[in-house]
Amino acid sequence: MSNIGFFDSGLGGLSILELALDQLPHHDYVYLADTANNPYGEKEGAWIRERGLALVEHLSRVRGCSIIVVACNTATAEAIQDIRLHFPHLRVLGVEPGIKPATLQTKTKSIGILATKATLESKKFNDLISTMPRGFDFLKIPGTGLVELIEETSRDPFQIQRWLETHLLEFRSSQADTLVLGCTHYPFIIDLLHNHLSPHIQLVHTGQAVVNHLSSHLHPVDVSMDAKVSTGSLHLLCNVDASLLLSKAQKLLKNKAMAHASTEFLTL
Repeated sequence: MSNIGFFDSGLGGLSILELALDQLPHHDYVYLADTANNPYGEKEGAWIRERGLALVEHLSRVRGCSIIVVACNTATAEAIQDIRLHFPHLRVLGVEPGIKPATLQTKTKSIGILATKATLESKKFNDLISTMPRGFDFLKIPGTGLVELIEETSRDPFQIQRWLETHLLEFRSSQADTLVLGCTHYPFIIDLLHNHLSPHIQLVHTGQAVVNHLSSHLHPVDVSMDAKVSTGSLHLLCNVDASLLLSKAQKLLKNKAMAHASTEFLTL
């Protein structure tokens, strides 16, 4: 049984955690929501790197996590290299926009990428774009303000719908047939996106790929125990209101582990 730490600026990483709970339930999970500093998407790279190091230090030293999932596209793009350098003893996994899968699915070779400003401007992201074959057209769509709307307690679908109508105007008028969801918050509005976009538009997100990668990083004994050991624990940490985080998580996620999750206010 492994002790696996997740961190994100808020709720977004829960979209990956849910898949992990469903498919790798016999492990202990610690989810750290840095809600006091949400969103990361408009912050400077140096700040994100420093913050990422502080959160991983806490998950590793205080919570005993040996595997860390940087469950945030922005933090992955800006901080994961520094995290791996500073914590060589940890297994550190990140998330990145599913650009390669999108190039394999598109028929028009025109692809939209919806992501935070920090992700779109990061060196890691643009290095990834540069490795793609020639002939593809990538339309970058900054998701400024969208994370905040998803994080709101009410999650008013009409406000999100208005955001999509305004910010995806260029995408809808383009030849793009594929939209990459480059932020872990965005899978929570997939239904709204499907309602808003033409039926032929394919949506690409990488939560399952991250969980597959996580499974491959578990020790063989951990994997063999999955069928034998009772369900592990889930501990939610938040530096604003841990009970509110739990309430939101229970609304967003259907996994039964949410009913037994413990919470803790974190001064970090």
